[in-house]
Amino acid sequence: MALTLAELEARFSDPLLLDGGAPLAHDAQQLFDTVIAHLERGDVRAARKDENGTWHAVPWVKRAILLGFRLGKVSEMASSAPFSFLDKHTFPTREFRVENQVRIVPGGSTVRRGAYLAPNVVCMPPMYINVGAYVGRGTMVDSHALVGSCAQIGERVHLSAAAQIGGVLEPINASPVIIEDDVIVGGNCGVYEGTVVRTKAVLGAGVILTRGTPVYDLVKETVHRATADQPLIIPEGAVVVPGARRVTSSYGEAQGLSLQTPVIVKYRDDKTDAATALEAWLR
Repeated sequence: MALTLAELEARFSDPLLLDGGAPLAHDAQQLFDTVIAHLERGDVRAARKDENGTWHAVPWVKRAILLGFRLGKVSEMASSAPFSFLDKHTFPTREFRVENQVRIVPGGSTVRRGAYLAPNVVCMPPMYINVGAYVGRGTMVDSHALVGSCAQIGERVHLSAAAQIGGVLEPINASPVIIEDDVIVGGNCGVYEGTVVRTKAVLGAGVILTRGTPVYDLVKETVHRATADQPLIIPEGAVVVPGARRVTSSYGEAQGLSLQTPVIVKYRDDKTDAATALEAWLR
């Protein structure tokens, strides 16, 4: 079955394919496999950037991924004592070959079916990349890092050790986390709930960003927040470090409490670039 992308979009935009308990189309498995193949080639993505620079989820692609969970039956993926792996048969791990030009260093890393890794991506063990994720050319995914379902990672990004990039499949119109090109994500960072980190931003080790997180900008003397129709957006080139703000209630003051608050302390410059230079020799 050779369907164009426009035809696939039309099929997966039909709620009868999945919703309301309706029976699956007779060719559902083929439809699912076709979309997954396009995802793995990078032909389609779970989120797109419009001409205004705003990112949007692509609902029909997420609907196609969800179809795989409905079609799948739990099966034994691998078994070697003392470990065994059980998952929906529709989502095995991806296999890579030399022609993919991806480095996956030995040591327990996993890339799930339906994720795209561009040439020159480096994966340090152990790390995990989930279905629907997109990882751009020249990016390094370091040890113990997680790229969640449908998360979009740009080119030449460094996801440092234990960085957590959240994912989302439902609701289908919810935008995933976006990390744009040339971003540095420090060790033990957490970026969740559709946050967008713009080009060349730097997240210092331990920064946590969620939809409810206010980010205080010391340079521009403003506060960056999510709104009802807009995710939290970290500006281009911002250098963000962990901070704290005093709790002003009488009880909080009496207990000396403060709340975790990311702070933009500067915007990227030549000195920042020198301090955060990627390990070009390792690539």
